[in-house]
Amino acid sequence: MTEPLHIVLDDTAMGAAGKGNVLASRLIHRAHAEAGWFLYAPACALVSADRVRPGTAEQLAALPGVTVLDLDLPAALAVARDTSWAPAHARYAAEPTAERPSGAVIATTAPEAWKGQPLRIIDLSP
Repeated sequence: MTEPLHIVLDDTAMGAAGKGNVLASRLIHRAHAEAGWFLYAPACALVSADRVRPGTAEQLAALPGVTVLDLDLPAALAVARDTSWAPAHARYAAEPTAERPSGAVIATTAPEAWKGQPLRIIDLSP
């Protein structure tokens, strides 16, 4: 059996999904249709994406294959140490946890924004 794939959408990936990005759509479909694929939308990144493209939050939150990650206390403390909420929450969500011992991959259309960080990235740029 293959290891589960955990993917965190950053705000740019969420915006791209709302605009019909084919790669983002494929991730969403796989998370809904295939066992072992998990897709996460950190709440702070979801708010950021919705500010850029209103309606994105409702659209993504309604999808059965997407799990919205709340800003709980540990996440809030991690976000508080950063200057930007959306990337900080996505970065925190990608860290290893008991449920995701290998952490998660961040899906983005702006891979340059994550350059130099110890993260795995999926580039959704067309």
